[in-house]
Amino acid sequence: MMEVLLVALGAAIGAPLRYLTDRLVQARHDTAFPWGTFTVNVCGSALLGFLAALPADAAVMAAAGTGFCGALTTYSTFSYETLRLARDGAPLMALANVAVSVTAGLGGGVCGMALAVALTGGP
Repeated sequence: MMEVLLVALGAAIGAPLRYLTDRLVQARHDTAFPWGTFTVNVCGSALLGFLAALPADAAVMAAAGTGFCGALTTYSTFSYETLRLARDGAPLMALANVAVSVTAGLGGGVCGMALAVALTGGP
């Protein structure tokens, strides 16, 4: 039961931060490309990679990993925005969104893991 509360607490922080970050980033770009969603997804992937490489702690992973990172990142919005780009006559931008987002998300995760290993002297 405690893990569920930790997930909820993390999500209560991650979801509003996602919304605010998305709006702040997107407002600074005059383009149809979803820079706000891209930003939160890459940052969340890097943070989750970092957390995953640390020595396992169920409470931290519940709150920060599942709750915070899960609410900060958004696969559903990524999908919707990709489909919207394709529907609105920007199929190349839609394809670029998929390619760049997946590549950067995986890269962020790898970089986060590498940073955790470097800081902790792990494997």
